[in-house]
Amino acid sequence: MRRRTRLNLNPKHVFIAVAILCFALMFLSYQFGDELSPVKAAVGNIISPMQKGINTVGHAVFNQFEKITSFNKLVDENTRLKKENNVLSYENKILLQDKYELDRFRDLYKLDKKYADYPKVAARVISADPNNGFNSFTIDKGSDDGIAVDMNVIAGNGLVGIVEEVRKNNSVVRSIIDDSSNVYGMFLKTSDTCVVKGDLKKLEKGVISVELIKKDADIHDGYEVVTSNISDKYLQGILIGYISNITMDSNNLTKTADLTPAVNFERLQEVLIITEVKEKLE
Repeated sequence: MRRRTRLNLNPKHVFIAVAILCFALMFLSYQFGDELSPVKAAVGNIISPMQKGINTVGHAVFNQFEKITSFNKLVDENTRLKKENNVLSYENKILLQDKYELDRFRDLYKLDKKYADYPKVAARVISADPNNGFNSFTIDKGSDDGIAVDMNVIAGNGLVGIVEEVRKNNSVVRSIIDDSSNVYGMFLKTSDTCVVKGDLKKLEKGVISVELIKKDADIHDGYEVVTSNISDKYLQGILIGYISNITMDSNNLTKTADLTPAVNFERLQEVLIITEVKEKLE
C-alpha cells in the first residue's frame, strides 16, 4: 500500500516567498513597463469583461438583497400594525361595552327615580332558561343581600316579574311572560281592571295577553296597563305594558287584548329588586 507523501510547508516560509514574488513583480513592472505593455493590454482585455460581469452580478445581488431587506421590513411593519390594530380593536370593544353598561345603569337610575317610594337593590342576571329566554332566570343576589320570596322585580321601563325562589347568594325570578304568570292589572287612564297573562307563544310576536277586561271599559290602543291595587303580590302602579288589538269576547261580557311589555326580555342583563313585599306594606 503506497503512502502519500505529506507536504509540510512552514507558513513563515510561504509568507516570505509571496512577499519576494510581489516585490519582483513590482520591480519588473517598473523596469520593463514599455516591454510589458502588450502583456498588460492582453491581461486587461481578459480581466475587463470578467470585471464587468462581476460588477453586474454584484449589483444584481445587492439589489436583490435590498429587496429582501425592504420586504422583511414591510413584513415586520405589517405585523406591528396588525398587533396595534388588534389592541385598538380590543380597547374599542371594551369602551363600547363600558358605554352600553353605563347606558343600562342610567336606565336603571331613571327607573329607580320613577319608583322612588320603593327601596330597591340592583342585581345582575347570571343565567336563564335557554329554551324559553327570560321566562325564568337567576340573579346574583340572595338571602345574604336581603332578598325574599315574592319581591317584585323591575327593569327597563317597568315590571319584569317576581322572586320565586331564594338561595344564599342568588335567587330565581319568574317573569310576567311565563305561561303560568297571571298579574292583576288596571288601565292607568280609566282604572278598569284586567288580568295580564303570560304567553310564550305570543311573545314570539312581541306581545302577551290581556284578559277579563269589562266590555264597557273605555279603552284604546296604546293605553298603559299598570299593576292593580287588588293584586295579592304585586305592588301597585308599576307599569306592565301597552295594549293593542282590543276585541270583544264571544260571551259578549268581556274584552281581550294584546299587551306589549314595557321590558325588552331579549336584552335583560340588570334588574332592580324592590326589597319590600305586598303583605308587609299592608
